[in-house]
Amino acid sequence: MERHASEEQFSRFLLYEVDAIRKVGLINYLNVVYLRYCLNVWDVGGQKTIRSYWRNYFEHTDGLVWFVDSSDIRRLDDCRAELHNLLKEERLAGASLLIFANKQDMQGALKPTGIAKFDVGAKGYAKLNVVSSVMLNYGCSEASNFSVVTLRQLIATWFSRRYTRRQALKEEQCREEKGISTVPKHKYASKACSPKGLLVHVLGAGHLLLRMARALHSPCFVAPLLWLTLLLVAVSPGGAFYLPGSYMHTYSQGEVIHAKVNSLTSIETEMPFNYYSLPYCRPQGGIKKSAENLGELLMGDQIDNSPYRFRVNVNESVFLCTTKGLNENDAKLLKQRTRDLYQVNMMLDNLPVMRFTKQNDVTVQWTGFPVGYSPPGASDDYIINHLKFKVLVHEYEGRNVEIIGTGEEGSAVISETDKNGMSGYQIVGFQVVPCSVKRNADDFSKLNMYDNIDPVDCPVELKKSQVIRQQERITFTYDVEFVKSDIRWPSRWDAYLKMEAGAKVHWFSIMNSLLVILFLAGIVFVIFLRTVRRDLTRYEELDKEAQAQMNEELSGWKLVVGDVFREPSCSKLLCIMIGDGVQILGMAVVTIVFATLGFMSPASRGMLLTGMIVLYLFLGIASGYVSVRFWRTIKGTSEGWRSVSWLTACFFPGVMFTVLTVLNFVLWKSESTGALPISLFFTLLALWFCISVPLTLVGGFLGTRAEKIEFPVRTNQIPREIPARKYPSWLLVLGAGTLPFGTLFIELFFILSSIWLGRFYYVFGFLLIVLLLLVAVCAEVSVVLTYMNLCVEDWRWWWKAFFASGSVAVYVFLYSINYLVFDLRSLSGPVSAMLYVGYSFLMAFAIMLTTGTIGFLTSFAFVHYLFSSVKID
Repeated sequence: MERHASEEQFSRFLLYEVDAIRKVGLINYLNVVYLRYCLNVWDVGGQKTIRSYWRNYFEHTDGLVWFVDSSDIRRLDDCRAELHNLLKEERLAGASLLIFANKQDMQGALKPTGIAKFDVGAKGYAKLNVVSSVMLNYGCSEASNFSVVTLRQLIATWFSRRYTRRQALKEEQCREEKGISTVPKHKYASKACSPKGLLVHVLGAGHLLLRMARALHSPCFVAPLLWLTLLLVAVSPGGAFYLPGSYMHTYSQGEVIHAKVNSLTSIETEMPFNYYSLPYCRPQGGIKKSAENLGELLMGDQIDNSPYRFRVNVNESVFLCTTKGLNENDAKLLKQRTRDLYQVNMMLDNLPVMRFTKQNDVTVQWTGFPVGYSPPGASDDYIINHLKFKVLVHEYEGRNVEIIGTGEEGSAVISETDKNGMSGYQIVGFQVVPCSVKRNADDFSKLNMYDNIDPVDCPVELKKSQVIRQQERITFTYDVEFVKSDIRWPSRWDAYLKMEAGAKVHWFSIMNSLLVILFLAGIVFVIFLRTVRRDLTRYEELDKEAQAQMNEELSGWKLVVGDVFREPSCSKLLCIMIGDGVQILGMAVVTIVFATLGFMSPASRGMLLTGMIVLYLFLGIASGYVSVRFWRTIKGTSEGWRSVSWLTACFFPGVMFTVLTVLNFVLWKSESTGALPISLFFTLLALWFCISVPLTLVGGFLGTRAEKIEFPVRTNQIPREIPARKYPSWLLVLGAGTLPFGTLFIELFFILSSIWLGRFYYVFGFLLIVLLLLVAVCAEVSVVLTYMNLCVEDWRWWWKAFFASGSVAVYVFLYSINYLVFDLRSLSGPVSAMLYVGYSFLMAFAIMLTTGTIGFLTSFAFVHYLFSSVKID
């Protein structure tokens, strides 16, 4: 369609003058206000030259209008193929779809009903709405009525339509039960879905935009609806990409869902164990492990199916099983797990189970429930064998969806069967009240799994609880209650991610860090503008004879001009540590930025750790480049660059693997699921030597080809004697680390609590701000300390610049030990303490390389600039 015709059709469709349309390059834009809603409409065009720009408008799109040339039947196949590919785009998930039959006034044009029968819409969607362009050719009043009705209906679908993968999930469950491994498929591309399995929806994006609008105090009543208008005549297939995440699942009345169980965890031992290592009831079809990503395996997760069955919206009390009499080992193990405060981690629809407890009249939420409990003063331990589940569901009624059409041509576009199939429930909450109930094992052993029983009120008296004792038979039961909730699916994780201490603590830390930065910035400002600049100006105004005479009278940093760029001791190690620091810093920055933008969803377990490992592997090229280039700068030659590259690729990963191997051996002996399987261990080694090492060598080769950094002054052959100092220089270096530590210690507390206390950490926005502040503080501290060393005629600034900011790692490690002593007082056993200290050492070591690299690079740039302004013959 030509641009003029496109603009005309665009304006007539929304009842606006062509002059009201704004142009953004080749794109038409119009803001439409209807009732209390703001609609941002983009006409992105259908020309082949413009299609590559479509993806720039996918984000937060809530509506899609697809123009079809109904007079060109031969190219409808191409139109359908392009639309099918477009609807595979993840960011268009939930967008309402309207097919517009254009050129209805031309002879031989296909009617809307014919276009619907021609299956222009993607397979797996409900029958799509097809609107005739004839309505736009009527009088003003009729056309106005049509557009008002169209806007009203399309906005209504924003709250009603949604996507479901019910059939795909059923077939996936069947495949799992048959032992066939399944690979997650794109929700629009799954072949397992029936034609009714995939429906157009806008619930998730609409709610997200609503929350964004409220947060930004938008003048509109709700979030702006972004309408992506595609004007097409003839199209060809196009590609799309998507970002993985958690899909919205819709379940029908009575549909069966099975909960899954993860490893047993404890804040006392920090060693996870398999759920079925205890004498729990097992599924009828046997235990089947779920596929896990690299991050989940490294965290010790082991997700299995469970016998806990839930029938959507059906309240029931169910019998599971009665165990045989506990033998000595089972009874001893149950008591040990109970006293070690082990928790059962259960999930339903990818949502962890949550329980609430009261402590000092304050309600505290926890994920999981305990294996058992030991009452104070009692000699016996009691097992949790009865669970009262409360499942929060959000109801959606698809029968309220109306049809957008014209007379008989618009009727029967959505059949009654499709409307009924759109009804269902979304799981938005999963809560549990655990209790211990003594049962008559002989009576219950006659029941079959999932037989109904009488409900139980929790908690029960201690004398009626199930004690853990040898030869004791334990009966497991549970109650299920479904409760309708107003919580929408996109907001169901809010209860887990709620910050216990609030945002005030984080903002206090940030403001404190800003004050430190401003203080240090003032010092740097004085150094540059009042001291250095003044001395350089005075120095340059003198003639050569006067400069020679002045050099004899000079003091301070100007006296070390012939030694300031002298090669430091252990220069190869310095280059290696700088290269590794760049690699870790790049990984941290990219990871935190992506997490801040919402790509690291808590629903995708292990995704954060997996992303960090992948980024670290591929950033090996940066570490090799930086380390070899500094090696050339210091040595003046590229000789030995292969050795530098190899050591850079093996230094930090080698330390990591050495420590992790020792800790892994300890976990192996304890039979913990936290121990890496031997196959995964060799997989990590393969990734290291097949990706990271070669890329580091490639980066080193590029470093040899890059331009060498030239020193602005010559180095004397004989080193200058360094004057004696009243206090050791290392003391000043060590003290400099307190300032960067003051920037991050508040955030460090929350991170340690997340790792060791099993809490969720999802305030990456604050973490990104703290990271930027930390970079600024490290740079300023290192520059100030370097200048102070040069002023006392100490030209050995290289390592001191590195450790001035890198010494923060000492305080991080000491704070970790303080956290172990005072906040993890319940941590028991030498194995648990060894694990904690080992992981804390690795964290501090990585922080040292990162912050030390920041300080060194900044100091190197400062010294290079400082002495490049000095004229030396």
